[in-house]
Amino acid sequence: MSDRTQGQSKVLPTLTFHGAARTVTGSCFELALGQERVLIDCGLVQGPRSLEALNREPFAFSPASLRAMILTHAHVDHSGLVPRLVREGFTGPIYCTRGTADLLRQMLPDAGRIQEYEAERRNRRPDRRGDEPVEPIYTEADALAALDLVRPVELGAWSDVAPDLQARLWNAGHILGSSSVEVLAGDTRLLFSGDLGPDNKTFHPSPDAPRDFDHLICESTYGDRDREDVTGDERRKQLQAEIERAIARGGNLVIPTFALERTQELLLDIATLINSGAMNRVQVFIDSPLASRVTSVFARHAPELEELGGAEVFRHPAFHFVESPEQSMRLNDMSGAVILAASGMCEAGRIRHHLVHNLPRRDSTILFVGYQAAGTLGRKIVEGAGRVRISGRDVNVRAEVRRIDSYSAHADRTELLRWIGDRGTTRGTTFLVHGENGALQSLANELGNGKDAGTVRIPEIGEVYELAAGAPAKRLRTGREELRQILSADWQNDYADFAVQLKSRLRAIKDEAARREVIARMKRMLEGYDEQRRHQPRG
Repeated sequence: MSDRTQGQSKVLPTLTFHGAARTVTGSCFELALGQERVLIDCGLVQGPRSLEALNREPFAFSPASLRAMILTHAHVDHSGLVPRLVREGFTGPIYCTRGTADLLRQMLPDAGRIQEYEAERRNRRPDRRGDEPVEPIYTEADALAALDLVRPVELGAWSDVAPDLQARLWNAGHILGSSSVEVLAGDTRLLFSGDLGPDNKTFHPSPDAPRDFDHLICESTYGDRDREDVTGDERRKQLQAEIERAIARGGNLVIPTFALERTQELLLDIATLINSGAMNRVQVFIDSPLASRVTSVFARHAPELEELGGAEVFRHPAFHFVESPEQSMRLNDMSGAVILAASGMCEAGRIRHHLVHNLPRRDSTILFVGYQAAGTLGRKIVEGAGRVRISGRDVNVRAEVRRIDSYSAHADRTELLRWIGDRGTTRGTTFLVHGENGALQSLANELGNGKDAGTVRIPEIGEVYELAAGAPAKRLRTGREELRQILSADWQNDYADFAVQLKSRLRAIKDEAARREVIARMKRMLEGYDEQRRHQPRG
């Protein structure tokens, strides 16, 4: 960046963290240089209901003031608020890879339909009678309008995204089309990792990017753990063992899976096992219209994908793509089937329907193959909940719960450290984002032992930093303190857990009078709290 006038100091870029800060979802970073503003990602926040409320808050910036947006990839925790952003005034180009652009044409309209459905479902719930109606965050029509702004670019090619701001994309190895974002903001050189894939990821080469940046913004999802290092053949053997174990129990194998990439990885491995004769043919039902459409995108991109062995693998005779709700409901009466359904964290979609019908079955198996964020239904099941609440219904967990970590689309701790190390010397600051506190702190402690990462920061939502070239970042504004308490479980999680246990605990009290007395005591506690609040001095 050149001086605006002789003797005038240079304008330094600033970076604001609007999401994916001390949490794993809602990726959104605002890079400003003078009056020019560019957004990197604009994702949905997922997790506890109080945290999801951030999706409905006014944006902390004016969408109309943004010059451009750069999307790292198509996962909704990175792209899922783009339709709302456009509806509220953003009109600039959305730069991304060709693969991301093709996936967005499936992902965003589907996200809009989900928003409409979830709003309608909540409004029908008896416990919301008399409440203000829930409006969808955005609609399918909003999503279709946003697609008009998408501008695909090639990896490694520079784009002038704003005056004195240039960017180019590098393969991140996470999912189809995923990228890291290199930005030149005046004299300051930045790299946003996006989500990084592990070594030997199915379909994609390992992540790649240049070296020696002023500032690095790096994801930390698995910053506190290493996964077992397995080959593709070893991973398929793990899957085979789980499938055969589940089918032998007599019930169904239900796999909560992300429609994008995870479903296609599982289908590739199942087809390979059947075709090689290693496993008997099983009936696999993919109960996700989105997964069906995304699979067709993968088939179109077959020539550029590794390990695929031809697009026909996704059209295997053992695979049945379920489209209509009526077809989905017919699976209720089945046994011995493998059912793949979205979403991967069990927060929405048809997977919740299959959990209602299979969690109470002692002969069924629930197999988790992806990360479960704090506060999600999937996380509760993985952590051993005996009962869970699904769409206002209490559901007993009697099914066997299993897990395979080798399908993760994220680099583990060692791979993250290696990727950061391969970037050479960071002259200013390494920001750790997109992780829970344990993962962030563990990775920060490890990086703090060396000098190549520069200073290490774990930003909070709302924090603003000034980014000079060759110097540590300078914090200009602190984060939102009120969010610290809801970044994991919140009161609504506590309430759901309490409600699930309450009925069974009351039933365990055999004396009717004692049972009514317990209820009366709980009422008195609430009334006493209200009375106490009324008499507190107003400050």
